[in-house]
Amino acid sequence: MSTSRRTVIATAAAAGLTAATVGSAAASGGAPRSEPFGQLADGTEISRWTLARGGTRLKVLSYGGIVQSLEIPDRAGRRANVSLGFDRIDPYVTDSPYFGALIGRYGNRIARGRFTLDGTEYQLPLNDGQNSLHGGDAGFDKRVWDVTPNGPAGLTLRYTSQDGEMGYPGTLDVRVDYTLTDSGDFRIDYEATTDAPTVVNLTSHIYFNLAGEGSGGIYDHRLSLGAGRYTPVDATLIPTGELARVAGTPFDFRRAKPIGRDIREGHEQLIRGQGFDHNFVLDKGITGRPERAATLYDPASGRLMTIDTTEPGLQFYSGNFLDGTLTGTSGRVYRQGDGLCLETQHFPDSPNQPDFPSTVLRPGQTYRSTTVHSFAAR
Repeated sequence: MSTSRRTVIATAAAAGLTAATVGSAAASGGAPRSEPFGQLADGTEISRWTLARGGTRLKVLSYGGIVQSLEIPDRAGRRANVSLGFDRIDPYVTDSPYFGALIGRYGNRIARGRFTLDGTEYQLPLNDGQNSLHGGDAGFDKRVWDVTPNGPAGLTLRYTSQDGEMGYPGTLDVRVDYTLTDSGDFRIDYEATTDAPTVVNLTSHIYFNLAGEGSGGIYDHRLSLGAGRYTPVDATLIPTGELARVAGTPFDFRRAKPIGRDIREGHEQLIRGQGFDHNFVLDKGITGRPERAATLYDPASGRLMTIDTTEPGLQFYSGNFLDGTLTGTSGRVYRQGDGLCLETQHFPDSPNQPDFPSTVLRPGQTYRSTTVHSFAAR
């Protein structure tokens, strides 16, 4: 039994409920259900789906596959939303820095928005200075996904990206499964096929604050990463190609430490990213089954999250560009460092970096990736 579930049962017992009753209720949570969440300018209706199981409650939008809310209990059994986001559809369309979204076709940056595949050069939209970021200005985060229930606490999201969309070759059929397990883990399974050679790098862009959305900064959160190397970036945040050692630098998270401990150091890479905004090279590499990549702990609430993945990299972004102009679901303003992202991925700019793991997908192949977020409290 997970620590979080023990906490929920102990709290319920104090209220006169039995462990069996709580365990049954937490495990089932009821079937996935949907409700309206506004509409787009063209009249397209957007739905919000709710999943609940094992003490975790998840709310997902058909727009962008967005995780709009992720509720987990603290050490006292009090549940709070630990993901940043909005309570209306409009700011997701006009202002969102990818809050909670599915990212594709290519997560992270591609230099100058160009890559060459099988002798043909492709040009993507430039939406991050001179680079292309997260699939372009109308990537998967801006698309309406087809959402259907899948099991007692699961959703299947489907989207077909047509040949030439955002400059990418090939028609890409994408399936993403969101699942809550019996113990309340949040599992994401990605799958894609193509009818022509293309590049694919899918991820999720949840901003986490384990103290609760709108509660303030994350610099006291303790983070550990299973990464002895990272990919330094140039002035435009494109990897230089080096796999640099983290030892002796602020990028050494091999042992858990507060995120804010080294973030103000004058390291050139921290200056370029205005904090942490770097890909970490996971020691485990590409794996057939999810293996441990990161652990995040909030001492104030006792909430603990671990991340296991099949991916070889993880982008740690410390919320550097949150600037006080966005108001979240709690009605509070988001400022720098009020949330962080841990995006499991292949490396940025891989189509232009032959020494990085390949992101090429060809007809007859199936892209697969899995990431599992597990929660507890202590």
